Amino acid sequence: MSNPIPDSHSKPSRDYDETFQSSEEYRESLPDIQNAHSDYISGAKVAINQVGISNFKLPLNFRTKDGGVINLETSVTGTVSLAKDNKGINMSRILRVFYEFKDDVFSWAEIEKILRTYLDRLSSQDARLKLFFNYPISQTSLRSELDGFQYYQVMMEGVMSGDGHFHRNLQVDFVYSSACPCSDMLSEHARDERGAYGIPHSQRSKARILAELAEGVDLPIEDLVSHCANALKTETQVMVRREDEQAFAELNGAYIKFVEDAARLVYEGLDTVEEIVDFQVSIAHLESLHSHDAVAVITKGIPNGFRGDFEDFRNLIC
Repeated sequence: MSNPIPDSHSKPSRDYDETFQSSEEYRESLPDIQNAHSDYISGAKVAINQVGISNFKLPLNFRTKDGGVINLETSVTGTVSLAKDNKGINMSRILRVFYEFKDDVFSWAEIEKILRTYLDRLSSQDARLKLFFNYPISQTSLRSELDGFQYYQVMMEGVMSGDGHFHRNLQVDFVYSSACPCSDMLSEHARDERGAYGIPHSQRSKARILAELAEGVDLPIEDLVSHCANALKTETQVMVRREDEQAFAELNGAYIKFVEDAARLVYEGLDTVEEIVDFQVSIAHLESLHSHDAVAVITKGIPNGFRGDFEDFRNLIC
């Protein structure tokens, strides 16, 4: 049905008609420029790697390691590939498809279902889905045995390629303290040689772990966090009394580390984890000595794996 041409001599009403109801026939008459003929493409007629919508938010259910279910505010990014002869996609369809699954308990299986639905309904070859949320894990203080919730920034990323292969990437941000070995030795030197009191500098630091999971297995968020904690030892604390603050100072003294040390320690902790086939660790030590930060990136080093590319270390400021 062609769109009616308005009378050029009549003025459209500026009053919102609350009584108007659209019919199926009316909806069919609405123009759809996104699905226009390829002649309407602006610019080069080339394929687009990813197109979609980002940062739409809703509460989603996730399974915890102990079998419980937790509801978390989640930011979602959904994209698909676009063929060179297609002008655009129906953006709202990405959102509508996702909402069909909104009441499920989200797992890798649910993400795979959504991606396959994207490929089917948007006629694309590749699809990608990212879920961002803050995941709480109870942490016990070092000596006073008080409990508090530590929140971890998490991303679950599912990638469906044209050959039907499903990639699952789990990302966790781990915040810890790093005491500088050089500053420690210089402070000890000042005390031994001149009787001068010095405090080694330490700083809040962040390691962002991006892990690709092996096919058919799962890795709970809690376990990935534990691997980081066991490797780095000096995670920042939630509940602290004086004995805990003293313990934390001792802990930092026992596990001093440069950013290079931190990268290799995390590598060592992840390299033998069977559920992980590849990983990339991006680290920033937010220096208290300097006005700049010390940074590092390390990968597992498998063929055609993560390449150590990191877009912007400022994203690691915590």
